[in-house]
Parts: sequence; C-alpha cells; structure tokens
Amino acid sequence: MSALPPIPDDGERSDVVLVTGMAGGGKSVAMHALEDAGFFCVDNLPAELLLDFLRLERQRSERRVAIAVDVRSAGSLPLLLPLIKDLRASGVAIRSIFLDANTEALMRRFSETRRPHPLRQDYDTQFGSLDGEDQHRALLDAIALERELLAALRVESTVIDTSQLRPAQLRSWVRDLVGVSGSSLTLVFESFAFKHGVPSDADFVFDVRVLPNPYYDRELRPLTGRDAPVAAYLAAQPEVGVMQEQIAGFLQRWLPSFAADQRSYLTVAIGCTGGQHRSVYLVEMLARRFSHHGQVLKRHRELDAR
Repeated sequence: MSALPPIPDDGERSDVVLVTGMAGGGKSVAMHALEDAGFFCVDNLPAELLLDFLRLERQRSERRVAIAVDVRSAGSLPLLLPLIKDLRASGVAIRSIFLDANTEALMRRFSETRRPHPLRQDYDTQFGSLDGEDQHRALLDAIALERELLAALRVESTVIDTSQLRPAQLRSWVRDLVGVSGSSLTLVFESFAFKHGVPSDADFVFDVRVLPNPYYDRELRPLTGRDAPVAAYLAAQPEVGVMQEQIAGFLQRWLPSFAADQRSYLTVAIGCTGGQHRSVYLVEMLARRFSHHGQVLKRHRELDAR
C-alpha cells in the first residue's frame, strides 16, 4: 500500500482529523461538532480504506475531513498507526483525537442509553443473553478489553477526558482543538475541582489547595477566579505568587524539550477544592504568561459545565 504523493509546501495543507476513543466516550458529539464546523465526516472507516478515501477526497478538493475510527474495526486497528505515520511523512496534516472516560462514567452512559457495547456482542454470541450481575461483569470486561485494544492509539493521540464533560463542553473543546495549527506544540491550561476527580488527559497536575481560599470570604464566594475582586485578593497573597512563578519556571525549563520530542499537545491541569477560584485564577494568569508560546488554550472544567 503506497502513501499519498508528497504535498507541495505552499501553505495549502490537507486538514484531516481522526476521532477515536472509547465507546461511549463522545465520538458522536465530536463528529457533529466537526460537521457543524465544515468538516466532511465519515464514521467507522476501516483502516484499509483510509488511504484510498483520502486520495479520492484530494481529487475532489475536499480540504477538511474528519474520520471516526473505533473498536468496531478492531481487526484493522493494527494497520492504523503505521498508516498515520506514512501519511504524515507524505505531508498530510493529520491530528488524532482520543476521547476517553473513566470506567464509572462509561458504565453509567451505557446504562442510561441502554445501548450495547460493541464488544459485548461477542459475549452475547458466545454465552447467550446475560442478566443482572453477569451483564454488569460482561460490560466491565468489554470496556477493559477495549482499553487494551486501543492503548497504542491512545498514546499517539491528543486525549480528551470526557468523564465530567457535558456535550456542549466537548463540542467547544473539539472546535478549539482543531482550530489551532498542528505545526507546533499546543499548550493547554485546565482548571478543575479535586472533588470531581483529576482529568485523565492531564500531562501535569498541580495541587493548589494549600493556597488561601477566597471561598471563605462571603463577598468573594459567589465569584470566580476570572472576576476582578477574586483576582485582586489572590494577587495580594504571597503564596499565590510563589506558586505561579514555580509552575511557570518548570514549564519554561521543559517546554522546549517537549516540543523537540515531537509532542503536539501538553495539558497542564491545576486543581483546587471547587475548581472555581484559585485554580481558575492561576490558569488565567499562566495562559496570559505563556501567550507568546503561540498555541495556548484555556479550559475551566467546572465553570464551563455551568
């Protein structure tokens, strides 16, 4: 199978997004967001057909293509990673997005929708219809197997943890992600609440719960770290300035190394108790501090969910 011919470096690169991840992770929501953004979307395309499909789309002058690939095409998954590398070597700008979620969230979503897991069908075929505890165990086993099958693809992708995300948040995050250039490392700052869990897509996690908390000031409690009174309060606390400088110093020291290692995406998660004041403020300050970096995104997991 030959790769696509090289693309002239004239600034008119193809824009291809590969959407993959766990069943129940939000691929349908992501694909709808990309379709609304002007992408031509194809669901569950086998890896064997990817090259021919992209060649055909080039002939039709289609510039923005989104392709969903998941465990339903398990037999062709081993072909996918080498093919992605060949396409990139041929000059195709292809970005792989992996939508993940913790097992508890996936179990809840399958229970709410009453949809069967793609790999559950293997259990039903082999053992017949299952009920009760056996059905629960079969679903857990299917999710575990799916993680194993997709592990290598996850490592090579930009991961979004959808465990705590509402559909509107996911649509927004996907649009932000595909809107940035793939030519350099994208730096993402994300605030979150520890009480709702640590984002599994974080490359670095900083715990700022040791800092003074505006929550205990009645006037500041209903506000957020994006509001001027809270920002002024936190800026006046020496410990907050020290924490901010130390996080910034760490990133300044190591960002060049991550960029040199061909990383395309680095997520820095900053957590406090409620994800409303301290973590939000530091995300805002650090995003502003590193705006010269080029590709910088901000996320506020708890605030964006409101």
